[in-house]
Amino acid sequence: MKTPTDRAVSLTLLAVLALPLPLAAQESSVQARTGELTRAATVDLTQSVARSAAQSAPLNTTLAVAAASRPKGARLLHAKNAATLSSAQFSRLLQAGPSSTEAGAPPILMDVEHSTSILHNFDGVSSLDSAVTNFGAEFEPPDQGLCVGNGFVIEPVNSAFTIYRRNGSVLAGPFNVNVLFDEGLTQFTSDPRCYFDAATNTWFATILFISADNTEAHTDIAINTSGDPTTPWTVYRLEQTDDGTNGTPVHRGCPCFGDQPLLGIDNENLYISTNEFSILGPKVNGAQIYALSKRDLIQGAASVHFVQFENLRIAGSQAFSVQPAITQPTVDGADAEYFLQSIDPSGISDNRLGVWALTRQGSVSDGGIPTLTNVVITSEVFGVPPNAVQKGSASLLNTGDDRMQQTQFIGGELWGALNTTFSVAGDPTPLSANAWFKVHPQLDGRRIAGATITNQGYVASAGNFLLYPAIQVSPAGDAAMVFTFSGANFFPSAAYALLPEGSGSFGRIVVAAAGSGPYDPNATRWGDYSFAIADPSGDGIWMATEYIPPAARQTVDRLTNWGTRVFEVSTGEE
Repeated sequence: MKTPTDRAVSLTLLAVLALPLPLAAQESSVQARTGELTRAATVDLTQSVARSAAQSAPLNTTLAVAAASRPKGARLLHAKNAATLSSAQFSRLLQAGPSSTEAGAPPILMDVEHSTSILHNFDGVSSLDSAVTNFGAEFEPPDQGLCVGNGFVIEPVNSAFTIYRRNGSVLAGPFNVNVLFDEGLTQFTSDPRCYFDAATNTWFATILFISADNTEAHTDIAINTSGDPTTPWTVYRLEQTDDGTNGTPVHRGCPCFGDQPLLGIDNENLYISTNEFSILGPKVNGAQIYALSKRDLIQGAASVHFVQFENLRIAGSQAFSVQPAITQPTVDGADAEYFLQSIDPSGISDNRLGVWALTRQGSVSDGGIPTLTNVVITSEVFGVPPNAVQKGSASLLNTGDDRMQQTQFIGGELWGALNTTFSVAGDPTPLSANAWFKVHPQLDGRRIAGATITNQGYVASAGNFLLYPAIQVSPAGDAAMVFTFSGANFFPSAAYALLPEGSGSFGRIVVAAAGSGPYDPNATRWGDYSFAIADPSGDGIWMATEYIPPAARQTVDRLTNWGTRVFEVSTGEE
């Protein structure tokens, strides 16, 4: 990618921001196809205990090398480079675009000892668990999954998962994460996510798979309808090679894989959105959206109806990282499933969001094709964040890019957050902060007619760096955001902030678990995402993110020494 001068970047962006952006809805320029999944396996975790326990034997070097041969984590559309905006450039863009009540007054830091909102707080799956269950192989980043219900907390990461009780006691695990999806223990998988659907008492989990010979890729979907995640799961495979094999379409540059499968849900369907990359080549085919019949999945049908939307475009560019919303079933979203996307084709900065609506969702179960449309709206400015400084090391934490992170639709509003570059008045140092958005979409029949930003802002801290936010809103309308927090005086820590219902901005940053030291200076990745989910049994919100845990929870060699922190907060004000 070309690297323009700072002056050219600034002038170009200011010119772009001066242009009015149409709010007319667009029929997605896509192709859509219907298909059916077949059951692949049934997984009984009780029979997998011995299988996973055997992995704690001395390291088998051959297996470890095979398992670690492919890097995990999301692929970036643009290489991260020195084109990141300077503090002065971002300040000018802030003045040119919509203002934020938080931009000039970053929240005050507060430590957990003085927090009254934390209800549960414990160490989750760590690099030690990942190594023990993967023949000693060490992976990064963790790619944070989290789901909660019926008194259980499940946390899947790269490349292990554990089932906890709400107080943090271990009920089952840690297991190699591939056990849940009936994949070989040394096969490549990445980007796990999960969700408990209280309305149907069903657990869902997904993960990316790429074969060792680079000829096949799919997303695994595991379902447990008993309400108890320790009982057997049913596994389906969503083929995504897209080279004409196994019933897939023929896309350019394939065999391909669906990177970072994103997870959404509503009354009718499970939604998976991916970014399609060539397995071996440089081709990028952009976002692919899949709608899978929830009815068929829950019934354990031999064949599950699905629809794939291909060749997605928006604002004249290829769509990328289109986040499906977690929509509270039976309460919201009867008319549409919504998706939220940050639009930044330059890979530097922008001020546009894409809002997508999928209507006629019930047609998927009948073998039909829903209607997918989108609209582009103007937002506050966001841009690719600089890598994060950490205490105790000259090495930086990789903050990724400015793609939209976890999205939720609740109370008629679409919520999302992302990593962004940010500047604090009087400080020339570009920081990494969190931009957040509350969007009200409007339908006209089966199409999206427009969308309005009803609130937005930044969560930032002077001199410090915030990484990989996840936002979630309770049924009462209170919001919580989780993220990693680091800086020259802070080891990578687990933190959060609250937005009480009716408030215009998030409150002070709270460190839920302070990091114990710096991240391995030879490691290169962090994230790629955190996760937050409303507790189905009340107004609490569960959150999980990456941090540096105590030494006892790190790999024995102290390399790739990440951990995760899981905690629940009450969303009332501190």
